[in-house]
Order: sequence, then structure tokens, then C-alpha cells
Amino acid sequence: MDIWSKQKRSEVMSKIRGENTKPEMILRSHLFRLGFRFRVHKKDLPGKPDIVLPKYQTIIFVHGCFWHYHEDCREGRIPSTNSKFWKEKLFKNVEKDKRHTEALQELGWKVIVIWECEIEKNIGQTLDKLIVEIKKE
Repeated sequence: MDIWSKQKRSEVMSKIRGENTKPEMILRSHLFRLGFRFRVHKKDLPGKPDIVLPKYQTIIFVHGCFWHYHEDCREGRIPSTNSKFWKEKLFKNVEKDKRHTEALQELGWKVIVIWECEIEKNIGQTLDKLIVEIKKE
């Protein structure tokens, strides 16, 4: 049983965005301040990546822990209500992510995934690791 009415659930779900999420905006802001220049949501690349760094031939996906099923995270879990639906949906998302990553790598891009929880917990440490990864040949 859902804790909200069907109308309230619909209203809540309609506010969930796929682009320009808060974690994505935070990461983009920090990267820009550090001098990185990038493109966002390039439609001509598989998966429409969140951040594209052409100079470094690098793609960054900022994944929400729930929607992309981050197994090592408290938020990356299957809800107990309607769990069959959510399990199928989230596993499809994971498979789609794998396909996009493989397609981008075949095109010569380095693909980095940053999780929402990494940005929220410790942006400084996450940025340090990300910069090392971006600049690595």
C-alpha cells in the first residue's frame, strides 16, 4: 500500500527530473570553477551524457543512486511496495547504462560515473579523485 494517494504520487513523480539535477549542477559548478570547460547533454552521443569534456575525451555521468540502482548505497534499493515493477525498471536502467558506456568506449571516450551520494557526502574528495581520473591518459 502506498503512503500517498494516486494523485499525490503522480505529483511527486512529475517533479523528478532527468537533466540538470542538483548533484549534476553542483558537480558542473565545481568543475567550471576549476577551469574545466565542457558540454552538457550532448544528444549526438549514446546516453546523452551529463558532462562531456572534449579536450580530455572524457564523459561523466552523474547517476542518482535510486534510479541507477547503486548497490553500495542506502538509496540504491528496491522499494518494498510494488517491488516486481521497480526491480524490472531499475535493472533495465542498469542494462541501458552498460550499453551506453560500452558504445561510448567503442567511440574512444573515457567514461566516468559519479554517484549522487559521492557528491552529497564529500564533494572535495570526489572532485580530487575525479580530476585525477580525467587527467589520466
